Amino acid sequence: MIDRRTLRVALLGAGSVGSQVARLLLEHREELAARAGADLELVGIAVRDVSAPRDVELPRELLTTDAESLIVGADIVIELIGGIEPAKSLILQAVNSGADVITGNKALLAAHGSELFDATEQVGASLYYEASVAAAIPIIRPLRDSLAGDNINRVLAIVNGSTNFILDRMDRFGDSMEEASKTAFELGYLEADPTLDVDGYDAAQKATILASLAFHSTITADGVHREGIRDITAEQMEAARSAGYVIKLLAIAERIVGEDGTLGVSARVYPALVSRDHPLASVHGGNNAVFVEAEAAGPLMFYGAGAGGVQTASAVLGDLVSAARRHVAGGPGVGGSTHADLPLLPVDDIITRYQVDLRVVDRPGVLAEIAGIFAGADVSVETVEQKVADGEDGLATLIIGTHLAREKSLRGAVARLEESDVVHKIVSVLRVEGAK
Repeated sequence: MIDRRTLRVALLGAGSVGSQVARLLLEHREELAARAGADLELVGIAVRDVSAPRDVELPRELLTTDAESLIVGADIVIELIGGIEPAKSLILQAVNSGADVITGNKALLAAHGSELFDATEQVGASLYYEASVAAAIPIIRPLRDSLAGDNINRVLAIVNGSTNFILDRMDRFGDSMEEASKTAFELGYLEADPTLDVDGYDAAQKATILASLAFHSTITADGVHREGIRDITAEQMEAARSAGYVIKLLAIAERIVGEDGTLGVSARVYPALVSRDHPLASVHGGNNAVFVEAEAAGPLMFYGAGAGGVQTASAVLGDLVSAARRHVAGGPGVGGSTHADLPLLPVDDIITRYQVDLRVVDRPGVLAEIAGIFAGADVSVETVEQKVADGEDGLATLIIGTHLAREKSLRGAVARLEESDVVHKIVSVLRVEGAK
């Protein structure tokens, strides 16, 4: 029998992910030890209620409500409680006691990641968080390590399975937003209060983490532009399909140059038109995908399950093996790379293409007037589709596709359109992404 060092592992939280982590760690202890080079002893699981029912039957003697005592003496602490507090305080306690920490807490990292990384660096510990963005999809290590020698220009990501499921149902099956959301709820993709998902908060937290990693800068969630999918209609889906697009909720992190020449980072979340021939267009159901555009490596696609207890547990256990190997090898932990320190620029500075759907008065000269409004705002029109508006006498539908334009200019064009007496209604303004 191989004589290995024993590392004490404390688990905080036994929900859908935590219970699977505990199960896999107990069931595959010997195999994980062989990979890590150390025996991984689960010394306890902190929960709110030891008698609460769980999906996985866990040894009663491992359960405790005293998380702080459990942390004392642990070599590695796995935090799967979620939220800001008490997770933040418990992580800082673990770090200050010399433990490495593994977390999947996207909300905490988006709000206080810089503080947590600083704390780990001060004591020579490490913070691992592969499970925080896309569950089982390995994206943190590729951005942090594999692509550290490259320059990443842009990251386009589908990182919320619930909204992707809804939009995919609307696209492929013709569901309305209400019908698709009802199906998503019935299948467990959507919570009773869907705000975190459909209003883009979850994706914005993940965009914060991706932007911070990809551009080696400190980005916080409060600066990330966020729009949700509540206003997407079946008619917009049909119009997108006819034009060769699909609508996806994208988390975007991009290196950009602002209007004043400042080099910085854009981090944003919104529903966007994606060409049907782009890899992200084929991401169906509740799956996630991260599309990376790097200077030397070129385009890279990471795809798979973006949620699920056992899937997320896979990422957590991968971090656990990495943390154990560091303990075996010795030496200080590896800190985050924030040397670039690029500023987060406002959404007005982004440059992309747009599709604007209008209802206009159906009379001669209107098209020329609309084109003049766009030109006056410094937005170049690339395509125009005109047809009689269904069920709306005296009105016509104009779908305007633009060349690359700055968001600030497009907003100016929209403001002028709203004031024009030939524009009855601006039906929608959607950005076109992934085709630069």
